[in-house]
Amino acid sequence: MTETTVGIGGAAESTDMVLNIGPQHPSTHGVLRLRLVLDGERIQHAEPVIGYMHRGAEKLFEARDYRQIIMLANRHDWLSAFSNELGVVMAVERMLGMEVPERAVWVRTLLAELNRVLNHLMFLGSYPLELGGITPVFHAFREREELQTVMEEISGGRMHYMFNRVGGLKEDLPAGWLGRARHAVADVRSRMDVFDNLVLGNEIFRGRTRGIGVLAPEAVHAYGVSGPIARASGVDFDLRRDEPYLAYGELQSTLKVVTRREGDCLARFECLLEQSHNALDLADACLDRITELPAGPINQRLPKVLKAPEGATYAWTENPLGINGYYLVSKGDKTPYRLKLRSASFNNIQALVELLPGTLVADMVAILGSLFFVVGDIDK
Repeated sequence: MTETTVGIGGAAESTDMVLNIGPQHPSTHGVLRLRLVLDGERIQHAEPVIGYMHRGAEKLFEARDYRQIIMLANRHDWLSAFSNELGVVMAVERMLGMEVPERAVWVRTLLAELNRVLNHLMFLGSYPLELGGITPVFHAFREREELQTVMEEISGGRMHYMFNRVGGLKEDLPAGWLGRARHAVADVRSRMDVFDNLVLGNEIFRGRTRGIGVLAPEAVHAYGVSGPIARASGVDFDLRRDEPYLAYGELQSTLKVVTRREGDCLARFECLLEQSHNALDLADACLDRITELPAGPINQRLPKVLKAPEGATYAWTENPLGINGYYLVSKGDKTPYRLKLRSASFNNIQALVELLPGTLVADMVAILGSLFFVVGDIDK
């Protein structure tokens, strides 16, 4: 009598499963692919695969003059357009040794903080949506519309403002705009407790985010993570306080650097929300100061052909999603010889390699959403 052993399932119980999350259709506004190796419902290995919408912004910078590159830089993080412009013009102004009028400095600071609130509101609404909570996104878009209206009034743009110029801003503020901006800030602030109560007060939201996706401070430093995600892990670093630019040196009494120790999804959301409250306070402080300023120029007169002297400089700013930096190299021409972009989302998303292994597939969306990234900012 001969015994025969029959294998059922082709040894599937000892074989890892590879699961692709994305990429989605190429016409969507951002495409990220995650390659996950699973053991049952648990993630063993995660690899973010990027570059599906790469448009070569850094190479395009070399073929445009210093006025035109503002438009290119504006677009990589489409939720932080004003802040993106800011880094470029600061780098060029530093190369030129140019002093920007005081009025332009304060208006830039004001608009940067309004842009910060606009960015954060998008994530404050969309993150609960990814976890199944539909209502907060409607509140978020109502508040965004309030601020978008005043931003659109001065620049003509709803997302890509193109309001910065080398030497200042495109033009002065319209008559009565400061009052309308103050009213919009007050309106938004009066309703921000919706997110404190409706989202943070929701036990399902807290259950899905507390203790999930804990990012250690060591990983923050190793991957160059910055912004609210880094501060949620206890890394207390904010360029507005630690290397002040624009008018932030005079706003230290109002500026509050929000940090948490837990480093989980809930801590990242809390940092984003509290930072939004503080950005509204900073906007009010800027409005107060601009009201007191005497009438004066909003920009510097520039030559018809603008050339930066030969040399190199690095300008970095505390963008809404983290540190945004431009390394500018000039050979004395009207176009940059090299303009290297250091975007916040590009570094932040690499932390998924550390965050996802060991977690459940069901928690993947909660972790992914809590990194608050823009895919254009990753792919550049």
